[in-house]
Amino acid sequence: MANPLVAIVGRPNVGKSTFFNKVAGRKISITEDRPGVTRDRIYVDCEWRGKPFTLVDTGGIELKSEDTMWIHIARQAEVAIETADVILFFTDGMEGLTTSDYDVADKLRRCKKPVVLVVNKIDDYSPDKLFEFYSLGLGEPYAVSSEHSQGIGDVLDEAVSYFEKGETEEVESLKIAVVGKPNAGKSSLVNKLLGEDRSIVTNIAGTTRDAIDTTFDRNGKKYTIIDTAGIRRKRSVEDDVEYYSVLRAFDAVRRADVCMLVVDCNEGLTEQDVKIIGYVHEQGKPSLIVMNKWDVIEKDTHTILRFEEKLKQDLKFMDYYKSVYISAKTGQRTEKLLSLAEEVYAHANFRVPTGALNDLLMDAMRISEPPSYLGRRMKMYYASQVAVCPPMFVLFVNDDRLLHFSYQRYLENVIRDAYDFTGTPIRIQVRNKKEDQ
Repeated sequence: MANPLVAIVGRPNVGKSTFFNKVAGRKISITEDRPGVTRDRIYVDCEWRGKPFTLVDTGGIELKSEDTMWIHIARQAEVAIETADVILFFTDGMEGLTTSDYDVADKLRRCKKPVVLVVNKIDDYSPDKLFEFYSLGLGEPYAVSSEHSQGIGDVLDEAVSYFEKGETEEVESLKIAVVGKPNAGKSSLVNKLLGEDRSIVTNIAGTTRDAIDTTFDRNGKKYTIIDTAGIRRKRSVEDDVEYYSVLRAFDAVRRADVCMLVVDCNEGLTEQDVKIIGYVHEQGKPSLIVMNKWDVIEKDTHTILRFEEKLKQDLKFMDYYKSVYISAKTGQRTEKLLSLAEEVYAHANFRVPTGALNDLLMDAMRISEPPSYLGRRMKMYYASQVAVCPPMFVLFVNDDRLLHFSYQRYLENVIRDAYDFTGTPIRIQVRNKKEDQ
């Protein structure tokens, strides 16, 4: 299932990005001692006490500012709050509380989500430095010095404790995000899968504005379908409402277990379709390429072969794709989609036994040796699958700089030929053995 999302929010220049970089273990967000440096949301996958989660850094929130940039930053942060499972609210222990802190706190109390109150820049802790922060009405404040890595563990302990509560409270469902360009038939497909008119369907592009979650049961299994706004090219986005609808669509991809990428067969696979599919690929999500409106295509015995050939050409970067040709309007083949979603999700969760993996890769390297570089050749000592969703394979080698991209693709193809990972990306990493001893 998708990782819980932990969002870092607060007014500008309270040290959110410094905390983000410390937890991430590397400098991802730009940190400068001036407000407004972080404008867009930045994500990184993390783990604490065996609990994986996704941490998102946001720009500072100035709710009462009329400046265009600050309005944009605040709306980005609001999207993060909407989609977050836990919120880390950062304040400044050196400067103390401001009216902006009270404004943000008031907003967070209304969102009815777990909020961890963090008082940053407390280098020398004493209880009296935290007294005023209780007035925010958000519970116990946690003293932190992000710059000196003090108190970070306590904050993360509190954050992950909410994951555990959530796991026991609800039965997990398979989350399926339906994404694509405007007017490709996403909402029609959602309605057909649900057996009811849950989403408004018109021929006007952009009818769906928000990412709409609907949970239902089918054949004893639980699913959550997420209908999203159509994702246009940036220069085609006409207003703020549509812009933030697109952001929510991308967030839906991040929190989904499986993505259905709906393509209009009349138009064929366009450049924008490929970009959307590429984003799903980068996020490591298993997916289905759903070729919709197949009922209106004039066909002969070679029609589907021509479509498949076009897909192979345009999706060379993800030749593992799984395609299905449907009509959301007539219901043609839509009954197969949920079982196919289960199938690609199962592929994303498959684990290759360690012994079999090592035998497979060692044989492959004997058949075709790695290319030499500056007189040296990569030698693999050991391999292991360390994760699923997507499947992640780590190769322990003599020198990680010796793995050429083309040879990495060769090893990926060897794994795919031996095991069925259709519909899901896989990742291969190399590590120097000496670093792990």
